Amino acid sequence: MRKILTSLFALATAACSQGPSIPALNLSPYRIEIQQGNFVTQEMAAQLKAGMTKDQVRFILGTPLVSDIFHADRWDYMFTRQRSNSRELEHRRITVFFEEGKLKRIEGDVVAAGTSAQSDPPAQGPARAQP
Repeated sequence: MRKILTSLFALATAACSQGPSIPALNLSPYRIEIQQGNFVTQEMAAQLKAGMTKDQVRFILGTPLVSDIFHADRWDYMFTRQRSNSRELEHRRITVFFEEGKLKRIEGDVVAAGTSAQSDPPAQGPARAQP
């Protein structure tokens, strides 16, 4: 029994002294995509029409990120995303205004056709910022 254990120990020591048999790989940790807020696409905003009820808007865009009791006729949707293995941040913002419970106008980065927007026209793509 002692000879077997000595032989196994000698084999294990010899295998370790030869160095790694696996080539060195350039590994980096996996980074997940981080999303915060409500993701509102141009297609979602295109479904919005002036005169829609709050329930209809909520069905299309989801529950707003910010709903202020002092400004009950204003909903703010904000979104930030950092893609995996990237340092770039993508920011989007859309604000929906109601008058007497009906959709009046939309402002922000994503604007629906057929509604009046009070802000600058939307850019070709989402706004990007470096941290």
